[in-house]
Amino acid sequence: MHDQWATSSGDDLHLDLRGSRLREGLMEALRDAIRTGRLAPGAKLPSSRTLGADLGIARNTVAHAYAELVAEGWLTARQGAATRVAARASAVSAKAAPAPARSRRRVHDLRTGLPDTSTFPRVEWAKATRRALTSASDDAFGFPSALGRVELRTELAAHLARTRGVRTHPDHLVICSGVTHGLLLLAEVLKRRGTPEIALESYGLYTHRRQLADAGMSTPPIPVDADGAVVDRLGELPRAGAVLLTPSHQFPTGVALHPDRRVAAIDWARRTGGLVLEDDYDGEFRYDRSPVGALQGLDPEHVVYLGTSSKALSPGLRLGWLALPPRLAHAVAEVKGEPDLHTSTVDQLTMAEFLSSGGYGRHVRAMRLRYRRRRDQLVAALAEQAPDARVTGLSAGLHVLVELPSGNESAVVQGSAWQDLAVQGLAQFRHPEAEADRDALVIGYGTPSASAWSGALAALCRAIP
Repeated sequence: MHDQWATSSGDDLHLDLRGSRLREGLMEALRDAIRTGRLAPGAKLPSSRTLGADLGIARNTVAHAYAELVAEGWLTARQGAATRVAARASAVSAKAAPAPARSRRRVHDLRTGLPDTSTFPRVEWAKATRRALTSASDDAFGFPSALGRVELRTELAAHLARTRGVRTHPDHLVICSGVTHGLLLLAEVLKRRGTPEIALESYGLYTHRRQLADAGMSTPPIPVDADGAVVDRLGELPRAGAVLLTPSHQFPTGVALHPDRRVAAIDWARRTGGLVLEDDYDGEFRYDRSPVGALQGLDPEHVVYLGTSSKALSPGLRLGWLALPPRLAHAVAEVKGEPDLHTSTVDQLTMAEFLSSGGYGRHVRAMRLRYRRRRDQLVAALAEQAPDARVTGLSAGLHVLVELPSGNESAVVQGSAWQDLAVQGLAQFRHPEAEADRDALVIGYGTPSASAWSGALAALCRAIP
């Protein structure tokens, strides 16, 4: 048929790219072609240079898309050979409804974003749940307040003050289902107040950028260097009413915001009436010394503190929190809505009990030791087996940045797939409007279980030349 793709040689490939994000659009077009059988198992794809020229996009964009689809299991790649469609179940007829997308799970996983979920404190959490349910008042099981349960807000206010230097009151805390949910609430409040832009660091979590864009916010980038976000560049963004920062441990480059820049960020907010949104995603995990206090402690009137239980406990709990300037607490709660349809009352009560009983602190200290050992092992292994790779950033968190010789990033991501290892290149976290200034891997060492850790580390060392 005239509209069938010629896939036997991989030389000709028509793709319908949609949306403004080229890499995501290319990846979805390729997935769709494979799902519907227009690209058969074993079909050879054009080189990244050829396809980039045909589509009028950068070669690196194609290379990164290929690498991501290799990691997901849609494509296969071997050194010195063409990229091909992976062997899959028999192709779906173009006339049939497409089957749901399925990603092949890699044997080893060093992607970021997850703790070692095998260490979730099941027994202690169950005990805390039992205690919380036994002592809870009857009204706790009615429709919840938009602010969240007062028991959790009270415990959090004390905990955050003690461990992170956050200055807040339970009435100025809003419980949400995670940092992304919190950002969406803030975006709606800012939009209603006439703010069209939230500035972002040039490297960051792409899901935050996408969610804010979908919420109608422009997200111009400011550069990130060895001292963190270059906040002086905020003066070049007169439409930005807020900036999202990761000051304690920049994600994903791993640096801390320089003290002078911390002060400059506060000065910008005071001068313009703007807000600093502080994502303290892993602030409790610093290994070489005590963590730097939260930026919010410098000026609670101009900084919103966003925290989560995802790294310390589990993303499956869907518990996050916003410590807000008093003038914003009611507005955010209003946007969230009554009753609260996002966060579980039982989990909030359990978290409050877990904090008050000391169980949360004990768990964090145990995990801090475990993750510090993993980071030390990773750094030592790379120094011995991959001396051209350089680990940078603070001794903190659940990930490291591994800088590579120029031009090696996409090749190493593909090489990792050959080792059945899922990793992420730094380009995946770069703002589309930001310049590429280095090649690196973002290695998450929290995900593997204890039994899988040594194998994942060995696979990484094999993948890096």
